[in-house]
Amino acid sequence: MRFVTTKSGQSADPWAGSGPPPASFSFSLFEGIAPDGGLYVPESIPRWSQEELAKLPSLTLADVGARVLQPFVDELDYDALLSIVEEALSFPIPLVEVDPGIYALELFHGPTLAFKDVGARVMARLMAALFQGDNPLTILVATSGDTGSAVAHAFHEVPHTRVVILYPKGRISPTQEAQLTMFNGEATNVRAYATAGSFDDCQRLSKAAFADPVLSRRANLTSANSINIGRLLPQMIYYVHGVGQLAAKLKQTGVAKELSATVFSTPSGNFGNLTAGLMAKRAGINIRQFVAATNINDVVPAYLATGQFKPRPSIHTLANAMDVGNPSNFDRLMWLYDGDLNAIRRDVAGSRHEDDEVRATIRSVYEDRGYLLDPHSAIAYLGLTGRKRREGTEGDVGVFLATAHPAKFAEIVEPVIGRPIVRPQPLVDALARSGQILEIDATLEAVEKVLGP
Repeated sequence: MRFVTTKSGQSADPWAGSGPPPASFSFSLFEGIAPDGGLYVPESIPRWSQEELAKLPSLTLADVGARVLQPFVDELDYDALLSIVEEALSFPIPLVEVDPGIYALELFHGPTLAFKDVGARVMARLMAALFQGDNPLTILVATSGDTGSAVAHAFHEVPHTRVVILYPKGRISPTQEAQLTMFNGEATNVRAYATAGSFDDCQRLSKAAFADPVLSRRANLTSANSINIGRLLPQMIYYVHGVGQLAAKLKQTGVAKELSATVFSTPSGNFGNLTAGLMAKRAGINIRQFVAATNINDVVPAYLATGQFKPRPSIHTLANAMDVGNPSNFDRLMWLYDGDLNAIRRDVAGSRHEDDEVRATIRSVYEDRGYLLDPHSAIAYLGLTGRKRREGTEGDVGVFLATAHPAKFAEIVEPVIGRPIVRPQPLVDALARSGQILEIDATLEAVEKVLGP
């Protein structure tokens, strides 16, 4: 498989434009952002056969992961990919019924209790398997919360790497900051910096560093956000695994539902999560539609409604990992659909939700169903249930992505439900080890300084 850039042609004719030549997976992985400033995308997305789809309910998570990655990572054989996925995804990704016909795909059972463990851990092991050279990689990451801690843990003590994380000072939860900074006081390869500004400022600085050819070469920069194709592709795995689990559950219960009726509601910020789902659908996985569920940072739902994409400064909300005013993966969304708004609307519905709705939903779902949501998962639940009401499709099966453990947002969730949340052991350990807060200005000069000579 070769990879092209979103700036060098549309998906129907991926090499019709000008720009850098198609690249291998390993080149795209380590380059992060393409030389022309675009994002790498596969030349094609091969479809699963009907025979493979029929076997999906019986496949293990590792089997699914290796099969998902195999068409794109042709530098490694199937057994190597299987080993990577087995090591990276050594935790469950269960599908849990919350309401009749409404399931949560729980993506928060990894070491940092957030969905980004999936992409970050697979990516780190792909990098370790494919790395060649003597100059260590510098993984530069802008984070609105969970990406940074997932990357920090995934790459901690991985040979030939160091990690520099930029996060918005005062705009993430105390728990998130504890997870991000837990390695700051140690002699390790990971450092996190509280940056004066918003996530958009952190992302702008990261892009500026990559765009500086001298700095990028000197520091041997690569990315681990969902702008990196090596982070994005593994996120397809849980959509495919979720569809397989759903088929198995429906078969066990004797419910005759066509999998094509499945709707996924994805809490969306930088839109890598949704893009991975759309790529899974393009590969033939039986998904009817997606709900792009956002907080009030709703530039993509607004685009779906008006046809105009208008990035703007992000606004701080309870679901802070989704506080993104200019989502990078919008370029990939446009590439996938050749910029065809009507085609996008057929596959994606927008949904916007405010903090008061989030609190009310956390409370009502807990009181009525005994299921506890974090703010991001609550927005996904709202997106799914709202679509069912609007379209009169209560009979459809729906899946929402539960992307973070509610204990990561205890300061928000506990006052809503009126009781303390039991903290999982990884969170207890992170809070006990929270390290030094390192602060920098939101300038490229400050970033250059921390990247070193």
